Amino acid sequence: MHNEPFEPRIVAFFCNWCTYTASDLTGISRLAYAPNVRVIRVMCSGRIDPQFVLKALRQGADGVLIGGCHPGDCHYQEGNYKCLRRIKLLKRMLAEMGLEDERVRLEWIAGSEGDKVQKVVNEMTEQIRRLGPLRLAPIPVPHELVEEELAMAGAEEA
Repeated sequence: MHNEPFEPRIVAFFCNWCTYTASDLTGISRLAYAPNVRVIRVMCSGRIDPQFVLKALRQGADGVLIGGCHPGDCHYQEGNYKCLRRIKLLKRMLAEMGLEDERVRLEWIAGSEGDKVQKVVNEMTEQIRRLGPLRLAPIPVPHELVEEELAMAGAEEA
């Protein structure tokens, strides 16, 4: 039995032009934030497919943070609006799947807001810590399915 405190694993998709730049500014300014986040740089928050979020959760992340440019500041004109629509839909899907929609968070963070990156990451880490680990059932791998079918066939013959 493990008595270690739960440390959330958070995957962050940050827009290259704003939030990722702000994340750099956080480091340059020596602002410390929780080390629970692994950042993935994307060219635009509009490029984040909901499948990326689901895959991150499926592969062990306890939460996903998405950072994009403020509405009206997107370098690709409408990417952040596209992201907003997708995340709203994804949150409804998560609720129907029985998962807390608080595990996915979308924030608009400009390149000059390094302090906001620090604040958002720390808040999200605490929020996921309160929710607890995301315990999804493991996905059976193909050879396990074959073994399971063989065991069931053997049980039927006996």
